[in-house]
Amino acid sequence: MRIEHAALYVNDLEGARDFFVRFFGASANDGYHNPRTDFRSYFLTFDDGARLEVMTKPNITDAEKGLVRTGWAHLAFSVGSEAEVDRLTAELSAAGYEVVSGPRTTGDGYYESCILGPEGNQVEITA
Repeated sequence: MRIEHAALYVNDLEGARDFFVRFFGASANDGYHNPRTDFRSYFLTFDDGARLEVMTKPNITDAEKGLVRTGWAHLAFSVGSEAEVDRLTAELSAAGYEVVSGPRTTGDGYYESCILGPEGNQVEITA
């Protein structure tokens, strides 16, 4: 068994798509639109075959996203090396994304950083 994909509701669909394409090398499909409900989505595929669906629809609730809360905590990307964690974290910071931790080695041995990506959703970058 494997996880087929994860999904993320956002307000700015194209902005979320562009974030994952630009910084994490995702490939986006042409998108889907249900004209009856005005639901829209893109499937984003990453180099290893993992997929993320970014979605939007009218009148979605955008609750506050505290860093410590129930629900999904973050989406983690392994970028292959500590140097790449450092480089990508610096690039994201320069692009205006808030770095909330790291880069650092955690108590359980991961070299990582965490940033707040589109709409305050936490993204972890690991070696």
